Amino acid sequence: MTDQPSVSVIVVSYGRPALLRRALIGIGQLFYRPFELVVVADGPGLAAISDLPFSTHIKTAVQDSPNISAARNLGLAMSSGQIAAFIDDDAVPEPTWLNHLVSPLLDTEIAASTGTVLGRNGISVQWANRVVDSLGRAHSAPSGALPKGMALKLEGTNMAMRRDVVQQLGGFDDGFGFYLDETDLAYRLMLADHRVVHAPLATVHHGFAASERRTDDRVPLSLFQIGQSSMRYLRKHASNQELQAGVEQIRAEQTDRIERLVKAGRLSRNDGAKLLEGFEAGLVAGQTLTTPTPLSRTPGAEFRPLLTTSAPGSALLAGRWFSRTRLMQKAHFLARAGKSVTLMVFDHTIRAHKVSFCSEGYWIQSGGLFGKSLRNQRLFTVWSFDRRVGSEIQRQKKIRWISGPPECNTGKVSQC
Repeated sequence: MTDQPSVSVIVVSYGRPALLRRALIGIGQLFYRPFELVVVADGPGLAAISDLPFSTHIKTAVQDSPNISAARNLGLAMSSGQIAAFIDDDAVPEPTWLNHLVSPLLDTEIAASTGTVLGRNGISVQWANRVVDSLGRAHSAPSGALPKGMALKLEGTNMAMRRDVVQQLGGFDDGFGFYLDETDLAYRLMLADHRVVHAPLATVHHGFAASERRTDDRVPLSLFQIGQSSMRYLRKHASNQELQAGVEQIRAEQTDRIERLVKAGRLSRNDGAKLLEGFEAGLVAGQTLTTPTPLSRTPGAEFRPLLTTSAPGSALLAGRWFSRTRLMQKAHFLARAGKSVTLMVFDHTIRAHKVSFCSEGYWIQSGGLFGKSLRNQRLFTVWSFDRRVGSEIQRQKKIRWISGPPECNTGKVSQC
């Protein structure tokens, strides 16, 4: 038995079957209990996860069109946990993610929490501890109390909230098909006097995957929904005096963005002009504030734990570059056996480190023995192999392991 609140982890996906599968493999290694998994995805996405070991325990629904707010609302309607947690299909949570994200919500005065999002190298912070204003602009959170008119920003790929609270607010506004969707909810939570907190150790790894709106290197394919959502947000939350200034600011930001891409040779001048035309069309479309679709509720939905076994044990492997193949095979074997596996492989260079979760189900950190992991470190530092492994264990022990990391004897396997 556990006195932890029940959690519904909700993942929505469209056009990313391989990434969805990887995200769910990572979710299947979470230490937290009890939680259920709700997936709202397109047909290829649901097919890609149908053979996972826990697939019969996943609550699923089909998403026919790429509207992230509508899909999240459908996931909420199917969920039964006291807490609803959200993560994107192009992200993977650290095994401790839910433990840290849910911890603040043990205080019944807190309605929602949000965590830290790491970028593509798996080490540098992409987003963390931000606030948002009535114009939808995000800023680093100030120390102390938030200024009037500021809300703690929810990071859409790393957030949790009391399910009854978000239902009372009507869920996500499906007028935000993409962009500012969770920001709108964060601002409405603030307006309703609900407390939201940042849980710094609640960590997910996130990459900007390709979609129908952008390439995998973040070149936009359409700016229509950014224009539409920006105008909708301003119409909902900005004063009449602020609205036009807000429009001019977002227009300038998108114009500068396109100009930089054109100058860098990543966009043609003609394609850039077409993108800005789409943005302007989105601004026009967003001027009409349509009524959000009422949040559907499924009465008596049964809580369906994804995993009934205890939290996975941990395994830690480390070795030099010439042992990489053997160690990766061992890591894969241990992951298939149900372990939460971390593999560190270092070569004799000053290459910067990167951390990722691979589709075989284990974490791998690679780079130079003398290179930097944190980006504020020196370019070159003299390390012995054992000292470097120990340093990296210390750096991430609070987010990778709950009861402390397993022992690691160089090149050998240790399990706990």
